Amino acid sequence: MQTVLASPRRRPLDASPRPARSRLEAIVFDWAGTTVDHGCMAPVASFLEVFRRRGVPLSVAEARVPMGAHKRTHIEMLTRMEPVAARWLVVHGRPASPADVDAMFAEFVPLQIACLEEHSAPIDGVVETVRALRARGLKIGSTTGFTRAMMDVLLPASRTRGYYPDVAVAATDVPAGRPFPFMCLKNVIDLGISSVESCVKVDDTLIGIEEGLNAGMWTVGVTLTGNEVGLSKADLDALAPGARAVLASRARARMRAAGAHYVIESVADILPCIDDIQSRLGRRERP
Repeated sequence: MQTVLASPRRRPLDASPRPARSRLEAIVFDWAGTTVDHGCMAPVASFLEVFRRRGVPLSVAEARVPMGAHKRTHIEMLTRMEPVAARWLVVHGRPASPADVDAMFAEFVPLQIACLEEHSAPIDGVVETVRALRARGLKIGSTTGFTRAMMDVLLPASRTRGYYPDVAVAATDVPAGRPFPFMCLKNVIDLGISSVESCVKVDDTLIGIEEGLNAGMWTVGVTLTGNEVGLSKADLDALAPGARAVLASRARARMRAAGAHYVIESVADILPCIDDIQSRLGRRERP
């Protein structure tokens, strides 16, 4: 698998009295599309359904645009997107209101909870890679756009299948979700990490990369297993090599444009990135 470094985002050698950190301490993973639920499939059908009930159809591509945000925020962002907003106006004669968003979110929650266990299987290579990271002494954190109630379903389901982080912070555990850095920073606190530059944020969404950058962490974007490509493993495996390469290239470009320090196809490819980040920390570089 190809690992792609983004355009350099290096700071000069630190001249301040505070020394740069020389050791990685934690990896903070996203959930759907990064560690479980290949293709980030679970949220999409629920978003489509709540808008269908309002007579405003969404395309799958439209439903994926705000992926990674708090799910209520995701719905609100969808109502503001063109041409979704235009279709809503035709059907309802007015823009979507906060009350509309609240009502759709209230319907979305049970729909999402009902399908999470079905989509809780770890993506290929995740369990083995996390085991290798822990063997290196790294702690495993996580952030998500899911609510705590959703995580109460997903966490035990994924654990029975072999994947469990040391910390799981939900969007409702902090004052605001992505792109704000609060979930990442709560990981730092809960894991007992000495510095944000000792952490790596791994995510398959652009807003998740922004979250990591805002937290001052190294960032790794994931392409083929996540939201940017948006295909189940079976559908991805069925693609001709040329079509697969095109999708991977487009996703890489978007991750690089979002500022990811590294871009990989799946979490299974992350160990060389960890080695390189460790070397850069040893040279007193910072994210």
